[in-house]
Amino acid sequence: MKDGFKGSRSLVIPELLVREMENDPFESRLHITDIGYYPMASLHNRKRLQGTSQYVLIYCMEGKGWVKIGGTKYDIHSNQLIVLPANIAHEYAASKRNPWTIYWIHFKGTLAEFYSKDFYTPISIAPSEKSRIYDRLLIFEDIFTALGYGLNKDNVDYAISALYYFLGSIKFLSVYREVSCKQDTKKNIIDKSILYIKENIEKKISLKDIAEYVGYSESYFLTFFKRKMNDTPMNYIIQLKMQEACRMLDLTDMKVNQICYKIGLKDPYYFTRQFTKEIGLSPSKYRKLKR
Repeated sequence: MKDGFKGSRSLVIPELLVREMENDPFESRLHITDIGYYPMASLHNRKRLQGTSQYVLIYCMEGKGWVKIGGTKYDIHSNQLIVLPANIAHEYAASKRNPWTIYWIHFKGTLAEFYSKDFYTPISIAPSEKSRIYDRLLIFEDIFTALGYGLNKDNVDYAISALYYFLGSIKFLSVYREVSCKQDTKKNIIDKSILYIKENIEKKISLKDIAEYVGYSESYFLTFFKRKMNDTPMNYIIQLKMQEACRMLDLTDMKVNQICYKIGLKDPYYFTRQFTKEIGLSPSKYRKLKR
């Protein structure tokens, strides 16, 4: 496991294990070689004149960057995804002014092209009532955590199984969005606002953002939210972010500064103050208490 940028996480599967996976009846169909998360990855760039034997998925959650496949260049924006095909020259880089925050996976196998071929140009996966972006990112965390616990066969095969789900949630996007949304398509203003916060938990969220999403003026939404929830939207955002931080402290080995980025707070000291205020313990003391 290695860190390349502040708050980043990455993991590279040893080449020997990759070769073993290529000869395994289950693992040879689809397997991971590298995986990571880079928040605000300024100066991030790669140039591979011969390409690579893996397919490279780049999922941009915030900020901007660009990708060049062969001779074609694509701008990549927030909530967009692209897959770089195997064995084709490519280049990519974060924007200098507004560097991207990305999830990325290198994968290969006999089914890799099946899951990749529709995404050689950027696609948008914008937050909506049915987007389930947060659910998808939990799948990514499952993959990363399983591999981080050790590269024994059970962990690797579980991570591969989760990779099928992760890639399937993109390839079969409309089905993924619909299957859990049949119960209630008429969400009220509070449900919609909470959904928006959860779907954008990694970003800086403003009152204006939420009000525009639910379709009301800022003043009306603020008044309505305070009356229904007995709290302000901004306080509620902090509460949800701290709940998510607790989940990551409980279930992962991420460092405090990594968790800070994962909930959209760029300053670890501010995060620690807010966490201590909401939870009553510092993040480090909370983790020790839970373990």
